[in-house]
Order: sequence, then structure tokens, then C-alpha cells
Amino acid sequence: MPGRPIWQCAGKREPEKEAEAQRWIESVIGERFPSDLPYELALRDGIILCKLMNRLQPGIIPKVNISGGDYKFMDNISQFQKACIKYGVPDVDLFQTTDLWDQKNIVLVTQTIFAIGRTAYKHPEWRGPFLGPKPAEENKRAFSEDVLRAGESVIGLQAGTNKWASQSGQNFGASRKIILGK
Repeated sequence: MPGRPIWQCAGKREPEKEAEAQRWIESVIGERFPSDLPYELALRDGIILCKLMNRLQPGIIPKVNISGGDYKFMDNISQFQKACIKYGVPDVDLFQTTDLWDQKNIVLVTQTIFAIGRTAYKHPEWRGPFLGPKPAEENKRAFSEDVLRAGESVIGLQAGTNKWASQSGQNFGASRKIILGK
């Protein structure tokens, strides 16, 4: 769309979510984002994202490129994405490299950061801050065959009752008049 910044085309950005993600990253890595750069540009070279993953799981990204140009910085983003998968973030929650590099969909970048925050709950070794609500845990139940069979014969209360059902007193439509003798 001509005249509109690229970041407005893909999804609706939520500044409060971005600020929450930024505060969480800053508290995890122990550094502030550069004050002269907006959120998406501070993350663009992948250095902060790599630091984040290395703080959550030390050594998960062995070499972070802090110089070397665009190719090296795009490699940081790729390493970050691989580290997310190793850490347990579902691959459907990851943004594409171009979403961040070309600033096409910063909303997905923020969603990925929140997915990392949710995944951190599953790591008992992580003692730092968390991001977002704790995910629900599976609550499997095992019933014996006797209990399962007993449940087949029970009609739940949602189904109501037909104990007193009858058709007495029902009158549908007009009654038929029979006139004799005509």
C-alpha cells in the first residue's frame, strides 16, 4: 500500500505488548535496549534475541555475530530461531526472518517473544522472570472399565427427563367441526 509504512501492512501492532516484551527481555539479559532505536530496529540485528536465548539456556547459541554486516546479522536471527526450537518453542510460534529483517510483521516477532516467555515456564532450571500467563498443564485421567461401562447407562441431567411426559392437553390447530344431517 503506497504511503503506509511496511510495519502497518501485516498486522495491528500493540505498543503495550511490545513494551511488555521489551521490559521482559531487558530484565532477562540485564541490559537496556538502545534508547535511540525503536523496538523493531533494536531487535533487527538479532544480537539482543541471541543474548536472550543464551540467558535462558546458556550456550544454546555458541557464536553471536556482533559485527560483519547484514549477512552475519541475518545469521543471528536464524540461529535464534533454531535455538527457540531447541528450547521447546513450537515452530508455528516462530516469525520468519524477513518479518523482522524487512520489518514486514513485527506483530509476529512480539508473539514469538511471548511464546518464549510461555516456554520458560516448562524449564524448572530457569529462575528468572516470566512473560505472560503460565500455560495450562495436561490433566490426564484414567478410568477403569467398570467406571466407563457404568457411565454408558447414565442419562445426564443436561438431557432432561421424560418421566412425566404425555400428550394430554395438547391442542394443535383448529378443531374439526362435524355437522351431522346436512
